[in-house]
Amino acid sequence: MTEYLNLSRNHLHGNIPADVIIGGSIIDLSSNLFNGSLPRLRKEVIMLDLSNNSFSGGISHTLCDTATNETYWLETLHVGGNFLSGELPADDDCWMKWQSLAYLNIGSNNISGSIPNSIGLLANLLSLNLYNNNLSGQIPSSIQNCTKLVKIDFYDNKLVGSIPSLMGISLSKLRILILRSNKLSGEIPTGICQLSFLQILDLSDNIFSGKIPRCISNFTAMATKRWFGVMVDNGVIDYTFRYIINLIESASVATKGTEYHYDTILYLVTNIDLSRNNLSGEIPKEITSLAELRSLNLSQNHFTGLIPHGIGDMKQLESLDLSRNYLSGEIPNSITVLSSLNYMNVSYNNLTGRIPESTQLQSLNESSFIGNKLCGPPLTSGCSNDKGHAPGFYYHKEDGGKKWEIDWFYIFLTLGYVVGFSAVCNALIFIKSWRDAYFGWLENMWNKLCLYTSRKRCLSTS
Repeated sequence: MTEYLNLSRNHLHGNIPADVIIGGSIIDLSSNLFNGSLPRLRKEVIMLDLSNNSFSGGISHTLCDTATNETYWLETLHVGGNFLSGELPADDDCWMKWQSLAYLNIGSNNISGSIPNSIGLLANLLSLNLYNNNLSGQIPSSIQNCTKLVKIDFYDNKLVGSIPSLMGISLSKLRILILRSNKLSGEIPTGICQLSFLQILDLSDNIFSGKIPRCISNFTAMATKRWFGVMVDNGVIDYTFRYIINLIESASVATKGTEYHYDTILYLVTNIDLSRNNLSGEIPKEITSLAELRSLNLSQNHFTGLIPHGIGDMKQLESLDLSRNYLSGEIPNSITVLSSLNYMNVSYNNLTGRIPESTQLQSLNESSFIGNKLCGPPLTSGCSNDKGHAPGFYYHKEDGGKKWEIDWFYIFLTLGYVVGFSAVCNALIFIKSWRDAYFGWLENMWNKLCLYTSRKRCLSTS
């Protein structure tokens, strides 16, 4: 019996007869032209990849039509990118046979119905991918029983309801949560802040309302440097996530105005996308503590107030989209220190004042700032009403009034010059030996200068 069979990325076609039961440890038939129903498996199969083919029919034939007393060894099942239809099996006995399953991908098919509660029986599940289907109903609370989950991707379905409130407590190892393009509603639960390993949070294109929880600063993986994406749990290094990534894991992430597909470097990606919802209130200043966050998208919501002044603390930020909100005040000067920033959009807000000067901001397209009352490059409108405030001082509106702020960099720079100059002057005044040496040096320089000019001119000036 074949232990390893890899026929992926060819032009093989045809169907696999229904009476054939696939055996072997690792079977990879992905990216071919196979059609027909999914095959059945022997218990010793550990990895089966049938993705990106043309298989059709339901998935119950593979998962449920098996010998009742068998325990299956399957750890990886990837059947994404086919034409599978029907509903996910809801029978507890069906899922109980697959207790070793760690990676399940049924994404990009035509699966309908709801996510069954029985999915919670997969206690060893690390990655659950049901994206781009026609799933409806709510996210089952039983998913909290899959306590080893590292990734959940339910992108582009028709799921409704709210995020299970205890998800953050039960799924403590979760690193990727993608719920984009559904019909989920309610507030973002504060329990989600307990996901300290979370590095990708995508709740965009839903109907979430309320405020961003201030406890968002608890996303430790977005706030501190990580060692090659390795997860540390109670002092013990866990390489599981890296193992999955190198094997088969991937995800689509929207950043810099474009959707990118990541696979082998997915463990390095940090992203928060809450765009296209009904979120309101101010952007919490606690978000600026996420110094390792690379992409932040809060566009197309109802946020008000100021852009957090500490945004310059987000040193790794590469993409920032705050467009189409109701933000007011000026763009903070601290944003000029973000050397990695290469995409920014604050268009269609109520921002005012001069655009801070930096290489990153002035290289952006004018469209990134339109729909505001901003002036200065890269906009063509100059700041004709500039009041000429002294360097180091600026003001912004707060609670309807004006409040003066101080840019301490310029203040300390000025103080440094003043203190240094004063120290030299005092030394010349009070220390005779320094004074004699200084004027002697000046006289020596003058004499040398006279060697290269007319001596007569030098004497005439004596």
